[in-house]
Amino acid sequence: MLTIGEIAVYAGVTVRTVRHYHAKGLLPEPERDHSGYRRYDAAAVVELVRIRTLADAGVPLSRVRELLAAGDEEFAVAVTDIDRRLRAEIRERQRHRERIAQLAAGDSLALPPEAVDYLNRLRDVGVSERMVEAERDAWILVAAQMPERMPSYMRAKSQQLEDPNVTELYRELAEIVEWSADDPRLDTVGDRLVAQLEAVPDGGWDEGDLPDDLAALLDAVFLTSVPGARRILARLEQHGWTGWTNVTRMDARG
Repeated sequence: MLTIGEIAVYAGVTVRTVRHYHAKGLLPEPERDHSGYRRYDAAAVVELVRIRTLADAGVPLSRVRELLAAGDEEFAVAVTDIDRRLRAEIRERQRHRERIAQLAAGDSLALPPEAVDYLNRLRDVGVSERMVEAERDAWILVAAQMPERMPSYMRAKSQQLEDPNVTELYRELAEIVEWSADDPRLDTVGDRLVAQLEAVPDGGWDEGDLPDDLAALLDAVFLTSVPGARRILARLEQHGWTGWTNVTRMDARG
């Protein structure tokens, strides 16, 4: 008669595995002897080896008992079904491996290539990394909701960077984060933003509008992270504009 440790060695498993098979109802637990130890016979070793062999072959433990009791024909049908499931899992894992191989760290993790190129252009024109990261996080939200519109958005944003006034404004916005909410320089920034808006043909700002709920989320990020955000928006409204993400001419909303 064998102890649990000895039967585990004979079957090539751990004691923990034997106890797990007991808990799953796959291997009956023998009675304890007068010393309080469970003792296993040769039949238990054979059964444990059969269970281990099926488990090692990828058979789910939930089906091991079924196969142990199956006849030849039933066993063959069950094994064919399990093999089909395993091949499907292998294909799925291969797809996962391909996706993992395509992933890259940093900006590329959650953004399409055109967005990564745009962020790199921001860096090239001297925009601070803090501002680039803010842009990146905003575009991650957009890409997650509307991936099909990202190419057109990035084309429009890249075209804006051709204007030196826009690049200078980006560099200035990175500094604004540090300004107090009542800093008078915020009015000048608001005026410069208005000048940029006025330079765009009528309707040019409406074509790229985001859904209202997504725009509200991005606006909230701006309002909570920039102390002077409300003063800038107030300045825009003085000139007839409203919004930050979906900027709109106030006289054109109705």
